[in-house]
Amino acid sequence: MPPRLKKQLMMTIPPSYFKEYRQSIGFSSQTAAKSYLAGKDLSAEVDYSYIDVLNLRIQEILVRINEVVDCSLKRDDMDGFCEKNIFHPYQIILKEGLLPQLNNQGRRPEDVLFSWLRGYAICEYFIPAFSGIFSVSLESISQIGDDDLKNVEMFKRTPKADLEFHLAGTRLRMEVQSGFTGINDIKEHKVREARRVFEEKGIKTICTHIDLFNGQVAFVELDQIAENDANFVTRQQMEGQSVLSIDPNYFKWSLLDTLPQLEELELEI
Repeated sequence: MPPRLKKQLMMTIPPSYFKEYRQSIGFSSQTAAKSYLAGKDLSAEVDYSYIDVLNLRIQEILVRINEVVDCSLKRDDMDGFCEKNIFHPYQIILKEGLLPQLNNQGRRPEDVLFSWLRGYAICEYFIPAFSGIFSVSLESISQIGDDDLKNVEMFKRTPKADLEFHLAGTRLRMEVQSGFTGINDIKEHKVREARRVFEEKGIKTICTHIDLFNGQVAFVELDQIAENDANFVTRQQMEGQSVLSIDPNYFKWSLLDTLPQLEELELEI
């Protein structure tokens, strides 16, 4: 068909036709039609057997870490620790019926749960290490993160830090991150939150980034990162979020070594 004639034929179709067509096959809106034709309206059942395997993998990761860290950090009852910090939280989430709602950035519920439980358990495992490094009692380290196991909103990444404690009269917050791929970043919204908390309340925030892929730990003062830092980049692996790559110089503790002294961290606190 000559291009000129084809263009004339296309122009004879009134705009109302497209809506009429979609209605004729059962859709009252463009959104509903797109969702149906792309299969986005279908939801697969949660694979509970897969979750069981993933939970066991978290336990295996923690057991391996426990076998190699300094003897001052080794836990004698890893079964009990994992029951408390992996399997019990999972049972609460399961009982509350939250699993089908876990779909951050379109990810599968099993994946969202695995990521959260893994990070949660690793943070709990290393709290005694933070106690030793900063010379504060375990009882004085408070959980302040948005980790309400009965509320699905907790899985929607908030900028609030995880821990809080006092050091020589100074109130500190700690954001605990775990890395598993060798890519070590800090999300920009975490930096903005730390800066806001410091400006409004005078509370400093330290990001403790545990790189389990390479066996090293970084300590970064988030409130000291400049607002106009040009090193923020958009990372596709981080759901397209703006992130700051952690400089190698911030890594002050190798997990195979003894705990570092506070002075070695070179923090301005």
